[in-house]
Amino acid sequence: MSETEDRKPASATPQRTASEIDDGTRVFFDQTRDASASGIASPAVSDSSSPKAKQPKPHYHGHRQRLRERFIKGGATALADYELLELMLCMAMPRGDVKPLAKSLIAQFGSFANVLAARPEDLQTAKGLGEAGIAAIKIAEASAQHLSRERAMEQPVIASWEQLIDYCRVRIGHLKTEELHLLFLDRKNRLIADECHQRGTVDHTPVYPREVIKRALELHASALILVHNHPSGDATPSKGDIDMTRKIIEAAKAMDITVHDHIIISHAGYNSFKTLGLI
Repeated sequence: MSETEDRKPASATPQRTASEIDDGTRVFFDQTRDASASGIASPAVSDSSSPKAKQPKPHYHGHRQRLRERFIKGGATALADYELLELMLCMAMPRGDVKPLAKSLIAQFGSFANVLAARPEDLQTAKGLGEAGIAAIKIAEASAQHLSRERAMEQPVIASWEQLIDYCRVRIGHLKTEELHLLFLDRKNRLIADECHQRGTVDHTPVYPREVIKRALELHASALILVHNHPSGDATPSKGDIDMTRKIIEAAKAMDITVHDHIIISHAGYNSFKTLGLI
């Protein structure tokens, strides 16, 4: 060999073996080599040819899909109350078995309807129910109220009495505190507005007829219906209910406003002053 051929350029970069190339695997090979030298077992490398160990499926595997299919095919009547609540919670809680939670909520609040009507602060006391689940429940309640309201407004209230009663039940039938609502109607007896006039027991909280009539005039209402709930479950009118209603009727008559009825709603049923002959 000549002297020129034997001499290597000083600037030439030394060749590196494959195991020395820093392509993200060097650390792994270095650790493997070090472990082998020290007698420590090297990490196992998965073999794609060997079958993967199957994880056992949870007992509720496929349950949600079956529940959805039953609901879509048969509607709400195809499910028990706890199953309907369970399906609702599934939308907010994508993992885990929510059947025990659905059952415990109905047991805690007494019924499916009571769960929907429960206050958010009361729902927070339920073990295992988070913010997403509470939101799903209250959205379902709001949807039911909107649907019943729209149906009640489709035609004159007097001609769609059952729809009006359904709306009132959904709106205040399951509340734990008493509320007096005023349903304001136009000349065709269509619902203009539903407003909560007061909260608390009618017997103990004064209702001022002039305030009721003033609001009716502001809304250009020609008629109104009084609605309030009895949380006790007994829809029988009290003496205070009767006296208050008569005062409002007298004040409304002076302004040519008709009071069609006073309805008392409870979770067990309802009573109509007109049906009872009190109006």
